[in-house]
Amino acid sequence: MITERRRAQDWVAAASRVLVVGIGGGGDVAGALAAAEAARALGTDAIVGGLTWERRPVDPLPGPRRLDEIDGLVRTLGDAVAIAGPDTTGPGGFRFCEADMSRFLDGAPVLLVDPHPGPHAIAAGLDAAARHLDCDLVLLLDVGGDVLAHGHEPGLASPLADATVLAAALRLRTPSIGVVFGTGCDGELTPEEVAERLAEVTQAGGDLGDLPLPAAALDRVEASLRHVTTEASAMAVRCARGETGRVPIRNGRRTVPLTPAGGRLICFDPTVAIGSAARLAKAVADATSLEDAQRILTALDVRTELDYEREAAAAPPPAAAP
Repeated sequence: MITERRRAQDWVAAASRVLVVGIGGGGDVAGALAAAEAARALGTDAIVGGLTWERRPVDPLPGPRRLDEIDGLVRTLGDAVAIAGPDTTGPGGFRFCEADMSRFLDGAPVLLVDPHPGPHAIAAGLDAAARHLDCDLVLLLDVGGDVLAHGHEPGLASPLADATVLAAALRLRTPSIGVVFGTGCDGELTPEEVAERLAEVTQAGGDLGDLPLPAAALDRVEASLRHVTTEASAMAVRCARGETGRVPIRNGRRTVPLTPAGGRLICFDPTVAIGSAARLAKAVADATSLEDAQRILTALDVRTELDYEREAAAAPPPAAAP
């Protein structure tokens, strides 16, 4: 929670170290690196992190992994948070994007957040991680902008992780800032829809401005993409480089528009967002677990990434060619 009205750039510049967490799972940790490098350009050190939720091509089991399912953790910091290293793996030996990021960062600690215990435990875990890592500011970063979804948007496909982690901001003791990077670059909300949601946050008084993203920071993120598999963050970098037009992602199942907005690090007060545009985060704020949050969104007729993953896992395998 931000208790003093300052721009995000001022908050970051005044911090001793920031913790930047990609809250959507998968390769959002690469987007987190963009904000971390922006912080470093302002003279502030940064640690990055992400969720234990990899996409199906990496981890075929539905949902995120629990911390007790993970091998090679450097340290566990409560029920919901741990520190990953270059050799952190999940069941069957798959590598987390956060492990790949740690390897890219020469073995630096990278945070892993398990959303299973729900917003209360996530908040406690992030506070514990901030203390352990000497961070006095937390950035909760979403690649795409669907963290601000109302729930009825036609392209919305993965609202559960975003909503559950953003809801933790209501109970964080460490000051926190929400960030959207790569507006529309995940193929879910359109840039126009994200702009409308951001306008709601601004009208409610939650606009905190942009973090400047210099060319050297983009170079660093682009270098990480040779190690960390992600499409949405890669699209955001292309936007920041000035590319425009429509580009296919997800093996051609979706296309995304590359726009100038896609290259911005747009910052907002997460508590104001939860009280305005981020209706799904508000809905799950008191959820006692990820499964409870799933039930709440189901009752609102909102399909989530967990629905898709469970259906895919239960589907019979395709018949072999004769």
